[in-house]
Amino acid sequence: MLDESLLDAPEALARADTRGLLRGAADAGARVRTAARHAAEAGIGDLKPDGRPRAVMVAGPGAAGSCTADLLGALSGGNCPVSLIAPTGVAPAPGALRWTLPGWAGPLDLLVVATPDGTEPGLPRLVEQAYRRGCAIVSVAPGQSPLADAVAQARGLMVPLATAPYGSAPYATGGYATGGYGPGGYGTDPYRGDPHAPGAPGAEDTTLAEGALGDAPAPYGTPSVPQPVEPPGTAPDEMTGPALPGTLWALLTPLLLLVDRIGLVSAPPTALQQVADRLDQVAERCGPAIATYTNPAKTLAAELAGALPLLWTEGPVAAATGRRFSGLLAALAGRPALVAELPGALAAHGALLTGAFAGGADPDDFFRDRVEEPEALRARIVLLHEEPVGPISAVPTARELALAHETAFSELEPAEGTPLESAAELLAITDFAAVYLALASPDRT
Repeated sequence: MLDESLLDAPEALARADTRGLLRGAADAGARVRTAARHAAEAGIGDLKPDGRPRAVMVAGPGAAGSCTADLLGALSGGNCPVSLIAPTGVAPAPGALRWTLPGWAGPLDLLVVATPDGTEPGLPRLVEQAYRRGCAIVSVAPGQSPLADAVAQARGLMVPLATAPYGSAPYATGGYATGGYGPGGYGTDPYRGDPHAPGAPGAEDTTLAEGALGDAPAPYGTPSVPQPVEPPGTAPDEMTGPALPGTLWALLTPLLLLVDRIGLVSAPPTALQQVADRLDQVAERCGPAIATYTNPAKTLAAELAGALPLLWTEGPVAAATGRRFSGLLAALAGRPALVAELPGALAAHGALLTGAFAGGADPDDFFRDRVEEPEALRARIVLLHEEPVGPISAVPTARELALAHETAFSELEPAEGTPLESAAELLAITDFAAVYLALASPDRT
């Protein structure tokens, strides 16, 4: 059972949030701006590719690799195959993980390594494999890490990971004592509206070494590697577990600028500025000082209490968001969730709407002892879609099916904008919801 009173007590949320999860979710917009600046300093904007790669291979521990690959694939729209190089090993620990290039990888392919840690012994070995085969190599990782050294030796492009821009000070009067985001209890992003902000249009970059392009063996001539500027500061559970709120955008932003440069996704600096603004707007709406009844993330967390979430998605970006939300619910809140894409979800999960998990199952539930007997788990449909419902959408059918089976449902639809902005809004709201559910659960640790 969820402690809903905690959701509307910002100071109590601050005490429960010992890992700084809400801070990470609120910092996402600032992370985008900082990461864009790091990408510009690394020289991504000056790359002169010889065309699109044959394939993009993504490697990284836990959700750092899987979510990055999933979102890049969803946003690319099939312009280029994006595949995950999944790690193998005897345990989910950095020292036990190994990555191996597929047999077909060669000079026409691009290897992307994304990690919030950078100390995994298997990743430098993977970089060495890629170098021997002539692959282009790009990495986003802490600047002072063994992986950064390996990428430099392989003449790849290294972008230092953007760390959290603020300290992890506790709340003060419903918000954070330092930094944060406006009416939601977070103050003001210092980069917001600054024409020289990281990633802002026209922001000048004077750190790129002269004549650094065109000397790499791979087909996307890479500039010289900048000096490390960010020390490792990774939470231990981010090494192999979920990419926590904020960290995902620190990893994803430089790669979006990269794939924009090579023609896979339209993600110029101006578009990423809009993404950062959208993330700030969601942080204002979903902050800890905003009451549950007007806070979409707290509302969703309260609705999922005691429920088995059936995450039904429509559209590639919504599908990637649903898979990430399911992973966060399991990793942070210890809650199971099932994900399926519409219209296939109607058949795949149809039996759950009529069996023991159905909303109207067990007519004797009215006589249950509310104090002594735990509440039965009931299915709840969560609809995630990217665009306004059109004539060929399966969303209306999903709503009708839920009503016909007396199954509760929630619905998330982003405001109008680009696919990148839609992804930002859906990811931000579900990140906040997973954090609130984790903090307000009675069995939280």
